Amino acid sequence: MRIAIDVMGGDQDSAEIIAAGLRFASEFEQVQIRFVGRQESIQPHLSALNLASIANIDVLYADQVVEMSDRPSLALRQKKRSSMHLAIKQVASNESDACVSSGNTGALMAIGRHLLRMIPGVDRPAIIKAIPSTKGRCYLLDLGANIGCDAENLVQFAAMGSILCQSIEGIAAPKVGLLNVGEEEIKGEAEVRIAADLLKEHDKINFIGFVEGDGIYQSEADVIVCDGWVGNVALKTSEGLAKFVSQMIAEAFGENILTKAQGLVAYPVLEKLNQQLRPDNYNGAILLGLNGIVVKSHGRSTIDGFYQAICEAHKAIKQQLPDVMKESIEDVLGSDL
Repeated sequence: MRIAIDVMGGDQDSAEIIAAGLRFASEFEQVQIRFVGRQESIQPHLSALNLASIANIDVLYADQVVEMSDRPSLALRQKKRSSMHLAIKQVASNESDACVSSGNTGALMAIGRHLLRMIPGVDRPAIIKAIPSTKGRCYLLDLGANIGCDAENLVQFAAMGSILCQSIEGIAAPKVGLLNVGEEEIKGEAEVRIAADLLKEHDKINFIGFVEGDGIYQSEADVIVCDGWVGNVALKTSEGLAKFVSQMIAEAFGENILTKAQGLVAYPVLEKLNQQLRPDNYNGAILLGLNGIVVKSHGRSTIDGFYQAICEAHKAIKQQLPDVMKESIEDVLGSDL
């Protein structure tokens, strides 16, 4: 099992990405970790290590970097020697089983689609990740890959999300909901309402109807489907709220000696809440629909967050997700393909 890591992506220092990779490599000795990036960004952090004695670490040097400000078309055409391109190419050539990057999302999608191609029956890739919910966790897609989806796109997202949830979570018939402005059938944009009508006709998709924004964390849905604009706003709002709540709690218990004492008593409960709210614990979004495993990490994730993204890639490899998707998508969508 091999995972290629784009060391140059994101806003964090490459040292944090490398530290996360080294941590994973030490815990999963059967997994080969390949760092991909500029020599000057990798070598100083590995110089103290005897790589010859670490059998599951190696390096692939790149002399270009996809910047966060680069247009996807430019990254695709002019940066074929970038760490991102080479890391995804590792998957395309079967030299690695997955790629993890916290770099430019649009470029990652464009390069991934170009090198890996789409799974037959899927028109567009979608970004999917698990988020916390009252029932444990829920998968939300699309989180920013596609703006302005039609009904067929949403149905395909629902099918892919259902298949992933079956594979990763072991749920026989995942409950799938469509994110909408209301639960009534007459509400919402036309494409969302058309998608709902189409989903009702699929006996292999356990469609439970519309889910409102406040139901993302409280509904019975295992998978919630929306277009990329809505999904990205929902995700970023949730991440901001989690940080806000954590900060407010910390400030409230740090006001004076009495509140600090109360904080000590309440610490076990607060720590549990903090773990449930921390975005890093749910970091790692799969670019679903590609004929290979590409995982997007948050651009500002911590060492713990990037480590979690590698774990998501590892999980997808073990479940042979692209093969499962290819084998199942036609059965789920049937004659629509």
